[in-house]
Amino acid sequence: MSIEVALLGVFVACWAVALFVQLTGLPFAGSLPMGLYQFYGVAAFIGWLTGNVYVHRTRGLPKALRRRLLLIYLLGPPSIFYILSSMAPITNQAAVPLAPVYATGVFAILFLVPVTLRSTGVERTGARR
Repeated sequence: MSIEVALLGVFVACWAVALFVQLTGLPFAGSLPMGLYQFYGVAAFIGWLTGNVYVHRTRGLPKALRRRLLLIYLLGPPSIFYILSSMAPITNQAAVPLAPVYATGVFAILFLVPVTLRSTGVERTGARR
């Protein structure tokens, strides 16, 4: 559980920075010249990674605790996309203003794949059907 507490702290800090940048207009733009292909690749990787980590960490936990951890693993990482988007060059930000929203969608889809496909813990015996 200590890993999840640390992750929660990191994600709250990332959301605070993303909100601060949006409200104050801090000159972050251009500090990370990343194209859209790489941006969505990062979103896909983070979604895949956090989905698999969530499945591994919640194996054998009670349902109520799994739901709480789902909030951390599902709602925390999109803050990274908002920070990365604010660090993109101004031309990229103007061309695709909804890039962090789209990246959140990519993340959510790839997060939910391992979560929905995890085994229920029942072993199959006998012939395949």
